[in-house]
This record gives sequence, structure tokens and C-alpha cells, in this order.
Amino acid sequence: MMGSESKGSAIMNIALLGIGLMGFAVGKRLCESGHTVHAWNRTHEKAQRLAAFGARVHDTPAQAVREADMVICMLESGAVVDEIIFGQGTARAMKRGALLVDMGSSQPREARDHAARLTDFGISHLDAPASGGPGGAAEGQLAIMVGGKTSDYLLAQPVLAALGHATHMGPHGTGQLAKLANQMIAAATLGAVAEALLLCQKGGADMGKVKQAITGGAADSRILQVHGQRMVERDFAPRARMAVLLGDLRNALATAEEIGFDAPIATLFEQLYAQGVDHGLTDLDPASLFVELASRNAMH
Repeated sequence: MMGSESKGSAIMNIALLGIGLMGFAVGKRLCESGHTVHAWNRTHEKAQRLAAFGARVHDTPAQAVREADMVICMLESGAVVDEIIFGQGTARAMKRGALLVDMGSSQPREARDHAARLTDFGISHLDAPASGGPGGAAEGQLAIMVGGKTSDYLLAQPVLAALGHATHMGPHGTGQLAKLANQMIAAATLGAVAEALLLCQKGGADMGKVKQAITGGAADSRILQVHGQRMVERDFAPRARMAVLLGDLRNALATAEEIGFDAPIATLFEQLYAQGVDHGLTDLDPASLFVELASRNAMH
């Protein structure tokens, strides 16, 4: 599996399934790190963008994984992973002894189920969702939360190191659980920043100056700095998508119900993001919750 050295890590033969915003950034980063990348996406044109960086583009996921030692999934949900890996025969096409790393967002129970079913094919599994968005992937600064066997985590570590900082959380499903925690915090903080800035604007204060004034204080955060600035500038171009964050919140609530945990804050924000999606914000950045809250207050 291991080959010659490139930028301090071993070259690997990697299949990348799913070339959306995150998948493209991950694929480009892996190509630049010297890995051999086999790319597939349901919309062929999206995968084709990686060809310029040296990736080999395939027409089906089964073709993409056939030679791969590691398969990275950047798919939209656990249900889509299930369809692509099992429903379309991709697992059967993978080499025995290969490692599948699911970097998309799924429910923890889905990750455990996929891991168990892949064992029947002689394939190992890690759930390794990441936080940091396409920008973090492009810069190799993702926070990656990994669930699965320690031996598989160590095997994947040279590849994950090209993408960011990985932490082994524990057994299968715990990577997804940690990502749900990340998304719960991010969703709530986005909402708090949007609501607070809008309150200040409604009361006659300049939002940009308010953001500047509280920088460095107890309420400061990366979300205030990055997403708060997008709100000040009304820049909601999709670095990520509101619909994806809504899906993560729904995964969190499904997991909470499964284990008997009351999550009133996540429940509230699921309703707010759902209303934003209903009002046309589906494909905008999650910071566009600002637009939903502004509309509620007849602000523009």
C-alpha cells in the first residue's frame, strides 16, 4: 500500500467519491500532496474539474475504487453513502484489505452499520467527518474527528495529515458524534451572532463597529469573525450550504432521540434553519440565517 515519499508522507492510491464544494477542495489538496487520486461524482463535470490537478476521472464509483487502497467518501448523507457503496456494488469492486474513510456527515448508527457490513467484504472503515469547510481543506487545516479501530486510524493518518489535524475519538460512530457536537455549536453560534447584530442594527448601531467592539472579548469566536463579517457585508455565497447544516441538526436530533437525550437548543435551531430553507436559502451559506431573522423583523 505504501509507496515512495512525497512531502513527508507516503503516496497512496486514493479513490474520492463525491466532488462537491468540500470534495473538490479535498481532491485538489490530495493531488497537490502527491497522492494518486481516482475521482467520481454523480455529475461528471464536477469530477472533471480535478483532472487539471492530475486526478483520474471515472464514470462509475465501482471503476474509481477498483485500484484504490483507500476510498474517501465526501457524500451528502449516510443514506447516499449506503446507496453508492452497497446499492451500486462499489463495496464488491473494492480490493480486499482496502480502507473506506467516510468524511461526510452521517448519523453515528449509520457509521456503525456501514462498518459492520463492510467487514463482510474484507474492507475496513473509519468515520472521519471534518470541520473547516472548503477553505480549511484547501489550506490543510481541517479539524477531523475519527471513529474506528486504532490500527486503521494510524494507517489513514498520513493522508489525513495532508488535510488537517485528525483526532481519534474512539470506536465506530464516535467521529460522527463529535461532528454533530461541532455542528450543534456552530448552528447555535451562527444564530446568536445574526440575532445580536440585527438587534444592534435595529437599535441604530453600526453592525461592523459592534463586531469590532466585541472582538477579543468573551463573546468573540471564529464564527463572529468569519460569518459575522459575511453578515455585515451581506455576502452569503455558499462556502457551505444551509441545507447541509440543517441535515446535520436533524442527524443530531435523531441521535438524541435514539439515546434518550433532550436537546431543546438544537430543536429550536432546526426549526429556524428549516424555515430558512423553506424561504429559499437552501443553497446559500449557513450565515444566510441572518436573512431569515432579518425578514422576521421586516429588515432588509
